[in-house]
Parts: sequence; structure tokens; C-alpha cells
Amino acid sequence: MDAIRELIKKPLVVGIAGLIVGIALGIFYAWVLNPVEWTDAAVEHLRADLQQEYLRMAIDSYAQNRDTELAKKRFADLGPNGAAVLNAVADSPGAQNFETILAFQATVQGGAAALTTPEAATEAPAQEKGGGILTMALVALCLVFVVIAGGAYYLFIYRPRMGVATPITPAMQAREAARQAELTDYAAAGAEPPMVQFMSSYKFGDDLFDESFSIDSPAGEFLGECGVGISETIGVGEPKKVTAFEVWLFDKNDIQTVTKVLMSAHSFLDETSRLRLAAKGEPVLSEPGIETVLETQTLRLVARVVDMGYGEGAVPDSSFYERLLLELAVWPKAS
Repeated sequence: MDAIRELIKKPLVVGIAGLIVGIALGIFYAWVLNPVEWTDAAVEHLRADLQQEYLRMAIDSYAQNRDTELAKKRFADLGPNGAAVLNAVADSPGAQNFETILAFQATVQGGAAALTTPEAATEAPAQEKGGGILTMALVALCLVFVVIAGGAYYLFIYRPRMGVATPITPAMQAREAARQAELTDYAAAGAEPPMVQFMSSYKFGDDLFDESFSIDSPAGEFLGECGVGISETIGVGEPKKVTAFEVWLFDKNDIQTVTKVLMSAHSFLDETSRLRLAAKGEPVLSEPGIETVLETQTLRLVARVVDMGYGEGAVPDSSFYERLLLELAVWPKAS
């Protein structure tokens, strides 16, 4: 008993005990006495697998009826999770046609019109329960202990972290490089300006690098899509050492996606690597300023290497990219 009295005299022990009791009372009140009840929940509140099933049905529906507004409405129903769910479906298309998924993605994400998110799920009014005085007391206790817990969090967790800077990732560096890069002014050079232009940037360490861009006509009509992604790596370990990139062009009026493979000097000069990657698309040796052309039935894309550099490591020289800045310009082909 004396030992308990000594512990009670210590403020830190009392504070920790009060925090534990407050959390327990809060959980008991929120989950037993007055649990939150939800009705008419939106799609965004479903489980991740059910959201994917919903989106797959929306994609199949769009492929049949081409109802753009309905497709955008159904995508908006997913709320802030929409992009992540769409990426998950694209990563595992299953029986669905990948180009159908791309067309749906371009329709719901490429338009300029803002979408209105669905109304939030309405919280059903909780049924009144007996013991009003007890409920008020429990609420007051919960508020007191929440304040104590908040103060403890600020003193022991938040404040020590305030001086820690947020790390800048390779993907963030790549996006900044693409933002600062200047697009080619074709009109100033006396050439026909492209219908659309994009800048794609890669930095060593961005192991998930995979960019795609929607190609829309000046009137807003979806015409296709283009992009850049990792094609092959060299060596072992992380970060990945990228030795080749795929540049692709999808035309909604064509039956296939055209692909070319930008290769490092080492990979391109190695006959085995060049022949292996030729199965994915025409091999191209990447050098600063080099241009390569991809053509489909109605579209023409020029990919230009604006800047690039090789990394150094326990692999052959000029075998993997430290950085790559690529400009993609698209023109409609004359009919």
C-alpha cells in the first residue's frame, strides 16, 4: 500500500494512468454507449477490393456506351481514392483490355471540367440512450483526457520532430526538373507547332517511374495517350539501375500501341541486350538532343532527349541512367 501511495505522488505516473483511463473510457463510450451509425455510405467508403470491382464495372460500361459524363460521375464517386483505385486496376487489368482502361483514364482525368464530389455519407442520428447524466460525465472526462493526451503528444512527439526536414525524394526532384525545363518553341523556328507537348523527367532512385499523358484535340476530344516507363534494369540491389526506357504512343483509332526503346550506350552496344529489347520496340541509342519519331494511324510523336546523364557504380560504364529529361511533342497526321 505504501508503494502505491508513493507512485500516486509522482505527477508523471498520475498523468500516464489518467491518459490510459481516459482512452479506455473514450473507447467504451464511442464503441459501446454511443457508437456512430452510418447510412447511405458513398462508394468511397467501401473496401478497396469492392472499389476496384465498382471501377471495373464502370470501365466496362464506358467501353460499351461511351457516356463521358456518366464515366466521370462514377469515377468521382470514388472520391480522393479514385486515382489510386484506377492505378490498381491498370496494374492488374485481368480480363479487361488495357487500352480500354487507358481510354477510361484519359476521359475521367484528362478533361478540364472540375468534377463535383459525391455527397458525403450521412451520419444516422444516434438513438437516445438512458443515463443522460452518466453520458455527460463521460464526455467531460474524455475531453479532459484528450487535452492531456494532446499536451503529451505535443511535448514528447510533435515538438522534437519540428526541426526534422522533410526529405526530398528522387520523384520530387524529377517533377521539379520537368517543371523548370523549357518546351521547344516550334513556331519560333518556323515549324508547325505541335497539338500537345509534355516534359517527362526521371531521376536515379525513382524506382516506380512510369508517366503517361492524355492526347486531346484543341476541342477537347480524346485522341490517344503517350508516355515513358522503365523497360529494363541492370545489376542488383536498390535503387534500380535503369538501362533502358520505353517510349510509347497509343492512338484510339489504331489497333496497336507503338513503342520504341531508349537504351544506354552500354546496353545498345551489347548485341544480346539490343536483340532482347528489340522485341519490345525499335532500339534507339539515347544521346542529348537525339530525336526519335513514333507514328500511328492518325498521330505522330517526336521524342527528344533534352538532357541525360549516366550514373557510376559497380556496373559497366554508361550502363544506367542517373537522369533523363525527355520532351514529347504530338501532331495530328494529315488525313
